[in-house]
Amino acid sequence: MPMTRRGLLGQAGTFALVAATPALAQAPATAAIFAPRPGAWRRYEIKTALEIAPKGPTQAWIPLPAFSAADWIKPGATTWKMPAGKAAIVKSGPAGLAMLHATWAPQTAPATIEITSLFQGRDRFVDLTTKRKVVALTAAQRRIYTSPTTLQPTDGLVKETADKIVAGAKTDIDKARRIYEWVVDNTFRDPKTRGCGTGDIVSMLKTGNLSGKCADLNALYVGLARAAGLPARDVYGIRVGPSAFGYKSLGANAALITKAQHCRAEVYLDGFGWVPVDPADVRKVVLEEPPGKLALDDPKVKAARAALFGAWETNWLAYNDGHDIALPGSKGPKIPFLMYPQAETADGRLDSLDPDTFKYTITTRQI
Repeated sequence: MPMTRRGLLGQAGTFALVAATPALAQAPATAAIFAPRPGAWRRYEIKTALEIAPKGPTQAWIPLPAFSAADWIKPGATTWKMPAGKAAIVKSGPAGLAMLHATWAPQTAPATIEITSLFQGRDRFVDLTTKRKVVALTAAQRRIYTSPTTLQPTDGLVKETADKIVAGAKTDIDKARRIYEWVVDNTFRDPKTRGCGTGDIVSMLKTGNLSGKCADLNALYVGLARAAGLPARDVYGIRVGPSAFGYKSLGANAALITKAQHCRAEVYLDGFGWVPVDPADVRKVVLEEPPGKLALDDPKVKAARAALFGAWETNWLAYNDGHDIALPGSKGPKIPFLMYPQAETADGRLDSLDPDTFKYTITTRQI
């Protein structure tokens, strides 16, 4: 009989239906609307299935919904099924990094597991014109979110670049916005980058090749913000639904989301709290939004650029904000971040960016 294990990441709770969103057809043909605002909570189910060819002892680490913020995302229950082997949830980190660690003894059959996770989310918007009472960061949190990581140092060239960008800025919000505009203006999305990129911002700045995907461009924002003294963090996740504003490039447009990973960024500003930013998605709109290769002054780009400093759609699951992660039980090196399933066999670590060979699939549905 198949064995079933059950773990809980928060409470599933009661979920509301999707609220109506503005219809693009109501706007003039030349207008573009991208204006996420908090509304009804949406509930999603995510299924991740692994099938690993048997090669001695095997283990896998699968990211789970763990990032929680009362105003926009709430992880729910996680359950799993596996005909052999065992698994357990491992948690760590200030924002609740969680993974399912599965292990299999040597066997002739493929190592398989299916994980089902629930979460609920709603769109975000922070009004940056008026300060409000927010939960202040503790001294320990501020240290964490201004500290360097292996691929995001805050000294040397990163610090020099940040200082130039924010020179003359009188407030933290001005610094944060200047860095956002600088990243949008000076980077570009490279469709040839594998996966979401690596986030090696020193290499980007040294070579002057400021290209990549979200894990590169948003990491550059976070590294520069931290170097400028602003608490900031990458949030690693996956797109789970289409954009309600008709942006094909900013949503998952099918149930199969195996390659829909996307990381975002946040900056903490006194009087505003954690503020969502996503310069990488502005560059994705430039490159990919139909008909493609749009100019920065295209209405669709301008609308996304204006919104993505202070707002984002939550047709996206946030897994965690972890960096430099040691996979429990692994003999391999740390990974920069956990956004893809990871696995190892007797031959070593598998290529997490090659799901067809690995092999894994991720699917989504809105409940």
